[in-house]
Amino acid sequence: MTAVHRELAAGRWREITFFEQMANIGSEVERTIRWREKGRTEIGMRALDRALELLDMTLDDPKNRGRLKELTRVREALADHFFFDNEYATTDRSWQRYFHQFAWGARSAAGR
Repeated sequence: MTAVHRELAAGRWREITFFEQMANIGSEVERTIRWREKGRTEIGMRALDRALELLDMTLDDPKNRGRLKELTRVREALADHFFFDNEYATTDRSWQRYFHQFAWGARSAAGR
């Protein structure tokens, strides 16, 4: 698979904080949900592909080694929610709440 986020994949992703990484992933998940609500599933799935790509880069980032269990579970549950039978019983709203915390944290850390 070709990296959609080429500049980030080239190393810039590792320069941002964990909270910023997760907030960016959350933005793509939010786009997935919004496009699906509008009946534009194909566009939404491209956003989900980008979210999973960013999540994979987050998993590969050495500073996140202590978070591997959470990150792999997030990846598994996201795939389950959007591609499979939703055995974890997640909702669009639960994903929005989960990722919103990281957006809030990233903004707080930046002093905004």
